[in-house]
Amino acid sequence: MIRQPAVAGRFYPADVRELTQQLRTFIAGAAPAEKVRARGCVVPHAGYIYSGHVAGAVYARLALPSRFIILCPAHYGQGEPLAIMSEGAWKTPLGEAKIDSPLAVKLKRACALLREDAVPHRPEHSLEVQLPFLQQLVGNFTFVPIALGPVRFPGLDELGRAVAEVVAAEPEPILVVASSDMNHYESDDLTRVKDRRAIDKIFDLDPRGLYDTIHRERISMCGYGPAVTMLTAAKELGATRAELVRYATSGDITGDREEVVGYAGIIVH
Repeated sequence: MIRQPAVAGRFYPADVRELTQQLRTFIAGAAPAEKVRARGCVVPHAGYIYSGHVAGAVYARLALPSRFIILCPAHYGQGEPLAIMSEGAWKTPLGEAKIDSPLAVKLKRACALLREDAVPHRPEHSLEVQLPFLQQLVGNFTFVPIALGPVRFPGLDELGRAVAEVVAAEPEPILVVASSDMNHYESDDLTRVKDRRAIDKIFDLDPRGLYDTIHRERISMCGYGPAVTMLTAAKELGATRAELVRYATSGDITGDREEVVGYAGIIVH
């Protein structure tokens, strides 16, 4: 099965030259002197014009492997709440990115909650927009796509521990990517306060604290499930600290400070 691009031409350019130039700009504008390896990361998924510079800063900071587990929210409420795809490839204007079938099978064995279901993935932008960055920087890589609907903490914890178990047993490094934007459609000032509360829990390497803070403070972080899962896995794999690579809001681009979306790029070492 080839999963066709759902948001090319809307969230990012459909033209190969334009897309490549945009990716190079985002990456070159943030390239650090030294790249680091990481257990996991949080990367935003809005249209590139809004959050591409934050995503580019994260990917530019990392010594990227050739295998990934990419966790994304299911924005449209379709299909299974923990939906994995185990076969085929995802197409973008830059070509096809292959699914890591052996890794997907191991994840399904390790976590009985995972269900094979392509339905949530078909219209979903939050994972698709990550792939061109990896195609530009890595080229030949494989990944496992997992879309998370509304899942309570025990399910996220179980999945995170299963991810850690599988990753720890693999001979090659695997990066766990959590695709998430931060608070949505409140003022810039309030969004920055709310986002800081969530980011602080990631700094504490506290997945339960992140989950509880999101719900208690009513932070509309769409990918909190992927972030909690990634953080759980990273802790199990020996993570010791988190680093905020870049933070921004949509107001930085549009000038509208009344209703913004927050974007955080975070690496978990």
